[in-house]
Amino acid sequence: MTEKSEQDERQRRNAAYRQARRALSRHSAVSTVGEALAALAAGAGEVFDLDSGVDIYGDGVVAELEQRVAALLGFPDAAFFPTGTMAQQVALRCWAARTGNATVALHPMAHPEVHERGALGAVSGLRTVYPTDAPRLPTADEVRDFDEPFGTLMLELPLRDAGFVLPSWEELVAVVQAGRERDAVVHFDGARLWECTAHFGQPLREIAGLADSVYVSFYKSLGGLSGAVLAGDASLVAEARTWRHRYGGQIFQQYPAALGALIGLERELPRLESYVAHAKVVAEALGEGLREGVRGGALPWFRINPEVPHTHQFQVWLPYGADVLGEASVRLAEETGVVLFSRWNDAPGGPPGVSCTEVTVAASGLEWTADDVRVAVAGFLQRVG
Repeated sequence: MTEKSEQDERQRRNAAYRQARRALSRHSAVSTVGEALAALAAGAGEVFDLDSGVDIYGDGVVAELEQRVAALLGFPDAAFFPTGTMAQQVALRCWAARTGNATVALHPMAHPEVHERGALGAVSGLRTVYPTDAPRLPTADEVRDFDEPFGTLMLELPLRDAGFVLPSWEELVAVVQAGRERDAVVHFDGARLWECTAHFGQPLREIAGLADSVYVSFYKSLGGLSGAVLAGDASLVAEARTWRHRYGGQIFQQYPAALGALIGLERELPRLESYVAHAKVVAEALGEGLREGVRGGALPWFRINPEVPHTHQFQVWLPYGADVLGEASVRLAEETGVVLFSRWNDAPGGPPGVSCTEVTVAASGLEWTADDVRVAVAGFLQRVG
């Protein structure tokens, strides 16, 4: 597919999803500029004094956001970054200098390994090793028995590309302890940490408190514009601010992103546990609808991963090309006004001809009953092939 055809397809998809009367989730990426600006303006006054001056190099509303996130996560300090990639690069290089070991133990499906073009090695001179390649986080035994030293143990919570999967609380505590037994510091890639509380049965402070540093994102689960925060002790965050400047992250003004983050903390964070609970209802109904498709001969097989979601996001795997499934998804939206699935991609680690989509259940998805899901699945399958 050429660049122009990809752009045309994206515009068609976004137009169909924007005009749909109902959707499991409505991602900000399909909004128009006008819609996004109007939403930001409408909500900003609820979370910050708009008569205050704009931020200059990280003061004002940016500093307010840093303080609020540090308090939420139970850390002494936090620094705002324009991207999570930069925040994590900085955190891991700071820990490498402090431990004297530039090796980071993480999962091969973790974000830095899959989505950052080898930046840990190319930019920061770090080396990565894998205690496991199973599609889950490593166990305590795998960390404890790994056959070479490492300075930092990085855990992505949840592990997105494996299906937004999490360990149990007891398993997480054990694997952190195993890392410390190896004299390693522990860093959490918590881009989606916000929605982990229901699965772990613990508040954010308890979860984050297991680690020496935590990165969180604002545009994923919280619906912000962009940006991330790195939280840790005061000396680490002070060093991180120095490296943020060196990496080009000391931006003159960032109030739109900071306001969007504060709105997300105010509105979306309290709702996330309800999204997680309803994702289980949606996943079960999707399975019932797809199973009916198998029985009726419309579908050879399917996979919902994990079968019972750990967060408000999970994967659906189907044995068709991404173009076929993407077309069926857009046609369903165009012809019925219903968005069931969004984008489809080649399944991670799967054979050719198998595709995967990420299902997110958010505010608009709470309106969907199990029957609504099953009806939408039937309509989708009618448009496949």
